[in-house]
Amino acid sequence: MRRREERDSLYSQGISPKDFERFSRLIYNECGIKMPPQKKSMLEARMRKRLRALNFTSYEEYSHYFFNLADHTQELISLIDEVTTNKTDFFREPAHFDFLTRIALPRLAESCGAGIDRPLRVWSAGCSSGEEPYTLAMVLSEYAEQCPGFRFDITATDISTKVLDKARLAIYSAERIEPVAPSLRKKYLLRSKDSSQNLVRIVPELRRTVTFRRLNFIGEDFGITQSMDIIFCRNVIIYFDRPTQERLLRRFCDVQRSGQFLFMGHSETLSGMNLPLKQMAPAVYCRI
Repeated sequence: MRRREERDSLYSQGISPKDFERFSRLIYNECGIKMPPQKKSMLEARMRKRLRALNFTSYEEYSHYFFNLADHTQELISLIDEVTTNKTDFFREPAHFDFLTRIALPRLAESCGAGIDRPLRVWSAGCSSGEEPYTLAMVLSEYAEQCPGFRFDITATDISTKVLDKARLAIYSAERIEPVAPSLRKKYLLRSKDSSQNLVRIVPELRRTVTFRRLNFIGEDFGITQSMDIIFCRNVIIYFDRPTQERLLRRFCDVQRSGQFLFMGHSETLSGMNLPLKQMAPAVYCRI
């Protein structure tokens, strides 16, 4: 206990301006996330988990270790796991799912046979711990019951290995599933046998419809070989500066064809960007 108190006292000295600049530049270059000076305290708090994991007593010690590694690939992944923000919910921004079933899916079926002649291709970009892709899986499964033969595949990506592990496990607390309608809970969620844990798990049939993989939007090929009918990238670009946002959105457009849909977060704006997108509803766009 005394050792930890001494260590925490050293942490309270904070990161030096030089090391803050080095790490903020590294994070921006590697994953596009801006770390301006006003986020210094946040960066310190999140980096502290790596310091504790490696038993370092100061940010300076961690900085020396990190920047002198012959290959810091794995430690960079661990650092990004701690630095990135992962906030999500089941059925977040529910109007989007209404638009999806009422307008987007019928149009895509009519224009290119998506879901009928071939599986509908959906990408949850920035999927965090899985709530969004599993919500999509529930909504599309319900739609399939009304449209015999309807098929879909969901690709879910995130930069954080930590949240992807949680997403693949698909276990959530009872509090997390409150936005899910009771009828959907009965069909798509399994209660833990240990009632004291108050946990649920997504049913295997739904889990099989989602493929999770790690993806860094910055400087990497998306690995998308076929156009995406639906892209959900909500509340992700808010962490990027304007040039990075526009560059990323252009890359999304590159993996879509005319008539396919992009769903953004309601706090995000594409105003002033020269993109081949037409707004169809609040935070919903169509590739043109």
